[in-house]
Amino acid sequence: MDTILEIQNLSKVIKGHFLLKDIQLKIDQPKVYGIVGRNGSGKSVFFKTIAGLLVPTKGTVKVFDDHIGKGKFPKDFGALLDTPGFLGHYSGLRNLKLLSSIQNKVTDEDLKKAISDVGLNPNDTKPVRKYSLGMKQRLGIAQAIMEKPKLLILDEPMNGLDESGVHDVRRMILDFKKQGMTILLASHNSEDISILCDVIYKMDNGKMTLLQDNKPLDHDRVVKSD
Repeated sequence: MDTILEIQNLSKVIKGHFLLKDIQLKIDQPKVYGIVGRNGSGKSVFFKTIAGLLVPTKGTVKVFDDHIGKGKFPKDFGALLDTPGFLGHYSGLRNLKLLSSIQNKVTDEDLKKAISDVGLNPNDTKPVRKYSLGMKQRLGIAQAIMEKPKLLILDEPMNGLDESGVHDVRRMILDFKKQGMTILLASHNSEDISILCDVIYKMDNGKMTLLQDNKPLDHDRVVKSD
């Protein structure tokens, strides 16, 4: 099987401080990989480095055998990083149309489906500035999946969601995995990690260690609200 993500000797240093330190990681199976750790442990920096938004101080990042960094961004990739930022005076669909025009890989129907898949109405003309925090989070997930990526990064995707929204996103993540996506997930909610993740890593002071692998998932807990 082709390698999905390969990271060798990855370090990121800013002002003499190691944000990431000698990380080694190889992923070649489409699973859900959980990343846990306190605030400031390096999770978000790690994700942004994979996305090509930060250049490593040392080491390499390869996504589907392509080197990432220095203006090179991953292909077949989607991400929800930080708080989703959209143009507040446009509708959700209009925002996704503008973002999708960069690569022009998907149709309007694809965008509408992505919006529907996250529980929003693609025909809603309401401007995003009137969205609740949970609606903006859902739209952020729609943006991450709209181009049907093979590798998906979700950094705290449950932020701002009510209990119903959390269950919806959990089901979505499991559906994405069934479709063959590889997912890297960070969440401060230990239940999200225990329910959804096949493999769990811990970040601490920029270092990554494997906590658990090939763990059976408790799918009944995902759908308990049905």
